[in-house]
Amino acid sequence: MQATYIPYQLELKHPFAIAKFTRTSTPLLLLKLDYEGHTGYGEASMVPYMGESYESAARFLQQVDWSRFKAPFDFPAIIAYLDHLESGNPAVKAAIDIALNDLQGKLLDEPCYVRYGADPAKMPVTSYTIGIDTPEVLREKIADAKDFKVLKIKLGRDNDRELINTIRSVTDLPLYIDANQGWTDRKAAIDTIYWLHEQGAVLIEQPMDKNDLEGNAWITGRSPIPILADEAVQRLEDIDRIKGAYHGINVKLMKSGGMYEAHQMIMKAKSLDMKVLIGCMSETSCATLAGIALAPLCNWADLDGPWLTSNNPFKAPQLIAGRYKLDALPGLGLEGVNAGLFDS
Repeated sequence: MQATYIPYQLELKHPFAIAKFTRTSTPLLLLKLDYEGHTGYGEASMVPYMGESYESAARFLQQVDWSRFKAPFDFPAIIAYLDHLESGNPAVKAAIDIALNDLQGKLLDEPCYVRYGADPAKMPVTSYTIGIDTPEVLREKIADAKDFKVLKIKLGRDNDRELINTIRSVTDLPLYIDANQGWTDRKAAIDTIYWLHEQGAVLIEQPMDKNDLEGNAWITGRSPIPILADEAVQRLEDIDRIKGAYHGINVKLMKSGGMYEAHQMIMKAKSLDMKVLIGCMSETSCATLAGIALAPLCNWADLDGPWLTSNNPFKAPQLIAGRYKLDALPGLGLEGVNAGLFDS
């Protein structure tokens, strides 16, 4: 197996602001694995708060003994091996996992979603994320979201109601809310949640600090809409720790270390009667398609990465009436790969 990887700076259409920071781009590592005449593609999206970088990802990949990976790929053993090399580093581990899943699908001539038992007919609508911004820019972003049926709104500062009122002045689409740990007063938070429910909010992600299990559980026990753990749950082992404190979880491949463990997390959460949102970081079509392959197994989807960026290097996934269409292409179904992309 031959591994080739390059840095790629993913530019955002608009500055992206959440409760605690703002960014205009996201560093990526794009990975290509060649094996027995087939090629698999993977991606690490390394948002700053997760602590990874192209340099740390490249150092990790240099430790990998690629000769260990033989088809059919033993994903539990691969994950254990990668975790043994170094703890953490979930994004670069996700790049490896995604590329291997893409390869496996091509070797078997079947789509990844078939392997994971996902029914394309059960694809949920996906949301379009709108970061904290001025009223003028919020209106621009809503106009960009014309092909979507749900908006995901970032809150967590002192102008939450002003932002929602601006959004409601131009659209009545349902809202997913992400506070990104921005709320600190549980009683004020529950008052806001009841108000948001009246404004058409469907769910709330991570209302308070991820380490405040009791505070988030207090809110969950009183909320009229589902409360989901995001920053509080990253990998499979975290679910047992937070169960009972939230109605559900947000699974992201860049946190879980890839598709295989994300699927395990989805199944684990469902076995505990917890709801599941599958989300994403700032991503190209590559990682987004990996999430789309698992989306029919989930209650909700927030897989809008390619639509928020200005230089997605691949063909965008097909979106129809707010839902992604899964084609019967082998592997991820990634199209539009420039032959010279990995030569740069």
